[in-house]
Amino acid sequence: MLEIQGLTKRFGGLTAVNDVSTCLDKGKVNAIIGPNGAGKTTFFNLIGGVHLPSAGRILLNGEDVTRCRADGMALRGVARTFQTTTLFDLSTVLDNLIVGHRLRTRSGLWDAVAGSRRLRDEETLCRAKARAALDFVGLSHLEQRLAADITQEERKRVAFALAIATDAQLVLLDEPAGGVNPEETVGLALLIRKMVRNGITVCLIEHKMEMIMQLADKIMVLNYGEKIAEGTPDEIRANPAVIDAYLGSEHAEA
Repeated sequence: MLEIQGLTKRFGGLTAVNDVSTCLDKGKVNAIIGPNGAGKTTFFNLIGGVHLPSAGRILLNGEDVTRCRADGMALRGVARTFQTTTLFDLSTVLDNLIVGHRLRTRSGLWDAVAGSRRLRDEETLCRAKARAALDFVGLSHLEQRLAADITQEERKRVAFALAIATDAQLVLLDEPAGGVNPEETVGLALLIRKMVRNGITVCLIEHKMEMIMQLADKIMVLNYGEKIAEGTPDEIRANPAVIDAYLGSEHAEA
């Protein structure tokens, strides 16, 4: 679905991502792991359009999207969550999600001034999409709750729902299980699998190795901005370079 060729990003004299090539497989859970400072979030920022690469190419379904900004990538079906979930805390959960589907609407200022039929129709559609996304992530009962009053795990689910509300084909999840307990982590992993079953391709960054090893179909390992390994969980668990750089001997296969 997404092909990355020789992707590189330099910030002055610092090379944060260095000549990384990989593919994100459609209909799979793709994972990126590595030590802190390995370049994982910068890699996400590159493929999500937040940063422009210094070198390399990004192809989405065969289209060269190397120079696309974040809004262009979102219109092409690439959604992104962040380590810290930022919501409009004084708005309801439902109103937060209505914003997500606004990406797909066409009404503008004059529609709002005139109260046009198009505006009314799009408002109805946005509300329906938001409710469907909330139902998908199991939070229908919270639609009228202020975002400030929900738990950290519920905020993570709202972030997933926001991505779904944009009609995303590829969702980039940056530490989706960060700050939640083990039971909640299991629930989020099940939700990720549900997304894939419903046609959404997922790529995630995560430090919880038990979750990654059970969830991912393919794992890429970054270290100092370079790809040092790629493969199935079993292959990564047994890779000496990965054990040395990141996992440690306790994660190696017996």
